[in-house]
Amino acid sequence: MVSASPEELAALESTLLNTNGSIPLAQRFRALFTLKAIKSNESIDIISKENRNEDPMVRHEAAEAMGAISATSAIPVLQKYLNDPERAVRETCEIALAKIEWDAANKEASTSSADAGYTSVDPAPASTSGLLRGAPAANSPSVPQLRTVLLDKSETLFARYRAMFALRNIGTDEAILALADGFDDDSALFKHEIAFVFGQMSAPASVPALLKVLKDESEHEMVRHEAAEALGGIATGDVLPHLREYASRAGAPRVVRESCVVALDMYEYENSSEFQYADGLAQAARENVATA
Repeated sequence: MVSASPEELAALESTLLNTNGSIPLAQRFRALFTLKAIKSNESIDIISKENRNEDPMVRHEAAEAMGAISATSAIPVLQKYLNDPERAVRETCEIALAKIEWDAANKEASTSSADAGYTSVDPAPASTSGLLRGAPAANSPSVPQLRTVLLDKSETLFARYRAMFALRNIGTDEAILALADGFDDDSALFKHEIAFVFGQMSAPASVPALLKVLKDESEHEMVRHEAAEALGGIATGDVLPHLREYASRAGAPRVVRESCVVALDMYEYENSSEFQYADGLAQAARENVATA
């Protein structure tokens, strides 16, 4: 767990809650991801502070961060936003609450994906049972079984997310194609999470599907945002021209342009010697020196 001093927390709060445009979106997200890694009641208090005019994408990321921290103190805030006017925010809160409930009932288990080669705390634990719930079966579910659950709208979002992360952990081309089929869903949140998973996998095989999403002007901004960041994380040479194009494309929505700027920032990180992308504490330390 990352620790932070009161001064560092104050600097992170100031960065995260800045909505006047003076702080780049990339820096605000770094602050949010750092607070997410701190996993303290103080970080939850900061994340839960919202502006009524805040972009739904930021409210979504904040709710997801509270789910990752998985502290019961976040429950009242998440329940409040189950009635948010933005569907993606409501669904994020639904999944975050389900994860907190799952964690409380499965204290011996972990939603960490470290055993699959990932360091993230997932919004839902990867499915490991034949029925995708309950005790593990002798055989893990196959890609076709997981794909069926992934695309089944009668399942809860939590169950579908579990299938999603299981497919990510499998990581084959077949699993990538199954995940890409999820881009036909009508939930922006669901499609956004698939794009995020592709970014985690850093699989070049996912680039065509991600580029299609980025270029789709009818697609929800949240999905295009995550597709851009995933492409930045994959960081192959063929994605760079597309990111540069949409970072300055006049007709693209602001959030898409800014996301491509974030993606280019990530691209530079992936091709540099920087230790950690979410270096909000380092930024906070620099701000403390500047204001001392």
